[in-house]
Amino acid sequence: MMKIDEIRKLSIEELRVRLQDALEEMENLRIQHSTRQLDNPLRIRFLRREIARMHSVINEMQKKAEA
Repeated sequence: MMKIDEIRKLSIEELRVRLQDALEEMENLRIQHSTRQLDNPLRIRFLRREIARMHSVINEMQKKAEA
């Protein structure tokens, strides 16, 4: 799990790549959860929050670039 400081150090391109990877992982976790094969269901919560952090930082960077 990445902390917000670690996320802010990344470039916007790298953030988008990591966000895409996280979204794919979330899809896989949801499938595993629905078929009862998921070992750690809390991983879904942590990943969802990490995705939200990445979205927030990307939006911050875009607004800063526009100003």
